[in-house]
Amino acid sequence: MNDFQNYFEIIDQAPDAIIFSDKSGKIKLWNKMAEEVFGHSSSEVMGESLDIIIPERLRPAHWNGFHRAIETGQTKYHGKSLTTKSIHKNGKAIYVKLTFSLVRNQQGEVEGALAFARDFTEEYLKEKGA
Repeated sequence: MNDFQNYFEIIDQAPDAIIFSDKSGKIKLWNKMAEEVFGHSSSEVMGESLDIIIPERLRPAHWNGFHRAIETGQTKYHGKSLTTKSIHKNGKAIYVKLTFSLVRNQQGEVEGALAFARDFTEEYLKEKGA
């Protein structure tokens, strides 16, 4: 096994959903835990827009922040955990704890965004008394 294959095996065994999207917001990496959390297989989402997991009413705010981060190379949530609403493949709302960062090439140019997510639905609903 070469090192490149090994990295993908490690990513697939991670305890968090790992998603990488390019600068346009197209999904380029989707690990096994992302499949479990969001319900979509990797083959279903590769090359698709992040909209597949973003509730419609939250998309304008998401894309404003996403494009601003890509353009400026900075994000206000870098290194911080954010609880946000998302959509499971079955159409149900889920809540995820999300951390993310920008991914840069060797020249320092932003290539896309990397997100780590955990399903936080049960805990979120308990906190809200639902």
